[in-house]
Amino acid sequence: MDMIEYLAQHLWQMWAVIAVVCLILELTAGDFFIICFSIGAFFAALAAVCGLGFYLQLLVFAVFTLISLFWVRPFAQRYLHKGEDNRVSNADALMGRQGRVVETVKADGFGRVQIDGDVWKAVTNESTDIPEGSNVRVVGRESTIITVEALSH
Repeated sequence: MDMIEYLAQHLWQMWAVIAVVCLILELTAGDFFIICFSIGAFFAALAAVCGLGFYLQLLVFAVFTLISLFWVRPFAQRYLHKGEDNRVSNADALMGRQGRVVETVKADGFGRVQIDGDVWKAVTNESTDIPEGSNVRVVGRESTIITVEALSH
């Protein structure tokens, strides 16, 4: 028995491997897109076990993947990611946070501020420099550069 005959007789194993690989990839992505291919591969494996030909298996794979994309994915996103639209991004979550200056923030230039172990490039709207070691509050953000103001002791 050569390799092609073996694969033709055990095509369900290929579909099962595709289904498992897609499930693993979905765990890294989490957007319920790749899982649709896993569902399609699962049903294609069932078709292979039932003895359907390769082209019918491909058709089953395509149909169930499309059904999953239009029905399972929206359902999963709606109920499993409930309330996540209101989450702020990492940078937006910095607004109002306090940090410590690790490199003097120049009044007309840049400096560095550490917040929870992360160091951010920072500017200030104040007319004087904010010296290293000062405590500051984040009052604005432009891309990855934060705007800070000195906290009074």
